[in-house]
Amino acid sequence: MAELADAFVALPGGFGTLDELLEQLTWSQLGLHGKPIGLLDVEEYWRPLIELARHATAEGFIRGADLATIAVATDANGLLDRLERLTRGPRPRPKWSRPPQP
Repeated sequence: MAELADAFVALPGGFGTLDELLEQLTWSQLGLHGKPIGLLDVEEYWRPLIELARHATAEGFIRGADLATIAVATDANGLLDRLERLTRGPRPRPKWSRPPQP
């Protein structure tokens, strides 16, 4: 299913949603895919996770470029716009992996 997706979007959810979201974030960081990832932040549901990611970035565990590849919006139209902008820009690739095949 991941191969067929154009993007990945997480809506508020539980452990399964977190597992799938973090897997796609990790795959993106490793260069296994170059697809945009978005969070639909309904009623600030994702705020604690976003703050944790910012903290991990400040502490040097997440690269700022990787954090910047996550689109966040409070409404579906805004999220679609941000995801579209991410597809137009260059996506960073870590030096330890090869880019995905076209």
